[in-house]
Amino acid sequence: MRRTGRGTALAVMICLAGGAVAAADVPPAGPVWGACPEDVVTRVTVLQCATVPVPLDYDEPDGEQIGIMVSRLASTKPDRRRGVLMLNPGGPGGSGLSFADDLVWLGIPASVLDSYDVIGMDTRGIGHSAPVSCGFTTDDGYLGNIPPYAVDEAAVAEQARNAKAVAERCAANDDDGRLRHVSTANMARDLDRIRAALGEEKASFLGYSYGSALGAAYASMFPERSDRIVLDSNVGDTHLDQDGIRRYALGAEETFPDFARWAAARYETYGLGRTPEEVRQTYFTLAERLDETPVNGVDGRVFRLATFAGLFGRTKYGLTAQGWQSLLDGGEATAELSAATPAPTDNAWSVFLAVTCNDVDWPSDVRTYRRAVAEDRERYPLYGAASANVLPCAYWPYEPEEPPVAIDDDGPANVLVVQNRHDPVTPHLGGELLDGKFGDRSRLVSVDGSGHGVYVVGDNACALNTTTSFLVDGKLPEDDLSCAVF
Repeated sequence: MRRTGRGTALAVMICLAGGAVAAADVPPAGPVWGACPEDVVTRVTVLQCATVPVPLDYDEPDGEQIGIMVSRLASTKPDRRRGVLMLNPGGPGGSGLSFADDLVWLGIPASVLDSYDVIGMDTRGIGHSAPVSCGFTTDDGYLGNIPPYAVDEAAVAEQARNAKAVAERCAANDDDGRLRHVSTANMARDLDRIRAALGEEKASFLGYSYGSALGAAYASMFPERSDRIVLDSNVGDTHLDQDGIRRYALGAEETFPDFARWAAARYETYGLGRTPEEVRQTYFTLAERLDETPVNGVDGRVFRLATFAGLFGRTKYGLTAQGWQSLLDGGEATAELSAATPAPTDNAWSVFLAVTCNDVDWPSDVRTYRRAVAEDRERYPLYGAASANVLPCAYWPYEPEEPPVAIDDDGPANVLVVQNRHDPVTPHLGGELLDGKFGDRSRLVSVDGSGHGVYVVGDNACALNTTTSFLVDGKLPEDDLSCAVF
């Protein structure tokens, strides 16, 4: 039986009616399609691109406009086409212009491609859509938007100083005043502008990771204009807050045993431990050794970060094990571990911070983070002292312009929540939380899988069939569903 009495959604976010009305009542002109920019690289498809104008500030809909670049993989079966399927690959900060091609490369079913014009995009602030910049360079010592592991209170204080400097740099680089307008709510309003520009009464959506938050916001702000919504690998709400990023540590604890079993079964090859317990101990031994004596630029913080990234899927296990092996043998770090050091990803990092910090108020007292780090170091020893550490959001120069979008559970039953049981960055709890907030609007598909991403990017037949059936035929499961490993 379908669950009942699931309650009203938590009032964590709110939709601005004025922005929603403006998006609906003033439809922009249809896009002019042409060749995509040269840096939109595809492997198996030819995409078309266009730019849709949207207001920089939805409180001033007739004010400054920015361009959102979208891509299109058009259905070639007009008799089967039912609308548009908008995509988001995650982030926030991930470019999505070539994402349709990625999904085709991975084997998205032809029935989905027949049913929709598949619409990718660079959301506001990213790539070809009015990009923002905090001015990150490779010599910053900034490891990225997951805070570094704090071995003690002094490390928390050091990260607080670094986070403050990053926030100040973001403010200093915001010459055009765009940074404050990069938020999930505004991105959702942009989605509805794109829908209108495409001449569609409704739009479907497929989003992964942070894309689940954006899709949840769209389905809540525009419930009657949302068609079929698939939210994969879920943040747990329409925004990422301190609790959300602390769940990374829970995800690491739940997913690491899968890698540990894999490595133990290959002890003769990699020598990381004969049992999963021994592999876990090897992790702590290496991390503590590198805390004391870094190897080739890889210290304990980078080692933990690289291992966390290595849990995103089985395809990463071999390189991760190779990196551990090289460190155990006393040699230099492999390219996989060294690649975790800073890279010139200024735009992506800047958008992540803008969205995350603009969506919700973050604690500004360092003592709050010290307590969280101490708690999570004990609760989640693998990675808790990293994800609980200080983000630049603690010192962000702008107050949120509106409360975070509240999930609307009073709308059509058109939301499919898809979630691996073992996911390092968006643990299963995120799917449970989001499904609970949507109430009877959603169904939760729980997959006995490991890694980040389910539909098409994973290999579970039950999840693939269920999600495809929903997108193509609109068949939402009667009850929540558990998909076993095939």
